[in-house]
Amino acid sequence: MSDSAPTPPTRLILVRHAVTHHTGGKLSGRMAGIDLTPEGQAQAARTAERLAPVNVTTIYASPIERTMQTAAAIATHHKLPVIEHAGVIEAEYGEWTDCELKDLAKTAEWKVVQAAPSRARFPGGESITEMQARIVAALNAIVGSHPHETTVVVSHADPIKSAIAHFTGVHLDLFQRIHVSPASVTVFEFHAYGTTMMKCNDTGSLDELVASAAPHPPKQDERNA
Repeated sequence: MSDSAPTPPTRLILVRHAVTHHTGGKLSGRMAGIDLTPEGQAQAARTAERLAPVNVTTIYASPIERTMQTAAAIATHHKLPVIEHAGVIEAEYGEWTDCELKDLAKTAEWKVVQAAPSRARFPGGESITEMQARIVAALNAIVGSHPHETTVVVSHADPIKSAIAHFTGVHLDLFQRIHVSPASVTVFEFHAYGTTMMKCNDTGSLDELVASAAPHPPKQDERNA
């Protein structure tokens, strides 16, 4: 039996951006010029503090102000650049961009988005299936590029929800049952035996991510016990 240290899994930390003046009221989509509010800046700072002790090696972000600003707060503690990644950008909401959620909720299309998202397409924009395929492909590429490292990706609620659904084996039609709060942390580990969700929509302590800086997958005999 080898005495060498076990190979750590690849850890992916998904962070939703902190709040803006649109959060909860409008669909910002890919609009430019939507910055974090003072409350959002404080949220981002708290998330950055929580992630400060974690051995983060790379930070990616959707190329939109609110995600880049959230990622910049995290990057400050690790002295890392923020790498823009178009694959993790917000959904293309098309004609719904900058619309009030209360008005969209009255439309027939909204009912499809909520009840059968795998069949939904935002008017003039992406389908939810296309959005999920895009972010999953981007995250798989990131995981493949940073084996056995810890990578932070700052993105948006719907893309993160769809990624959670994919990596946990939940059908896309159920992804609206997943909630992702502003500035929350979701953690996946990728190892030889598959993928494990370690945290979901977490806004509390991340101490165990530090305590298990190099966790390892179970041995074959442990899995069969």
